[in-house]
Amino acid sequence: MTLTRHLPRRDADPARQLPDTAPAGFTTSTGTVDPQRVAPDMGDLAARVRSLMALQQQQVLQLPLGGKFFDIVVTAAGPQAYAALAVMDGIQHAGDDQPDACGPVIEDPHRSWLIWLVPPATSEQWALHRHALCLGSPHRVALPTITATEPPGPYWLRPCRGDRLVPPAALRQLLDQFRPGHAPHESLLGSVLSTIS
Repeated sequence: MTLTRHLPRRDADPARQLPDTAPAGFTTSTGTVDPQRVAPDMGDLAARVRSLMALQQQQVLQLPLGGKFFDIVVTAAGPQAYAALAVMDGIQHAGDDQPDACGPVIEDPHRSWLIWLVPPATSEQWALHRHALCLGSPHRVALPTITATEPPGPYWLRPCRGDRLVPPAALRQLLDQFRPGHAPHESLLGSVLSTIS
């Protein structure tokens, strides 16, 4: 048997008059900030915040890799890569997640690439791999708009969620297992990353 208790309510008179309130006051500062006292990455952080706001407003944006956001691993697309993706969905699935639980992955159908978003600094520890190339700073990547979930053009094969990235150790093992083709050459990849969208 379920008991329901209603919380007490106070009925408000719809014709009541509200008192006037004083206008909000803001003070301005004319002081200058010593550049030596500003964290060296604050300018970069501000640029990234502006970029992420643009992404939410359905604009294509370029985002620098590394820092506090993410690096990327680029692989060939195709059946083997999709098989690795399906297994990664299972690895990252928890609770009431959607079936596509893998961290964010962009597909570029024009170049037949998958771009996996992995934690920052992954590129500093990623050993050479025949089937994948990992890039971080100083490269930049163009991200599709949040609503781009199918072709034409690059799109989110797995959505960009705020709570996860693709785990690089598990990804590397899956790439060893499924072997999705040769990774693109770094010079080619670095030159087109900022224009894929």
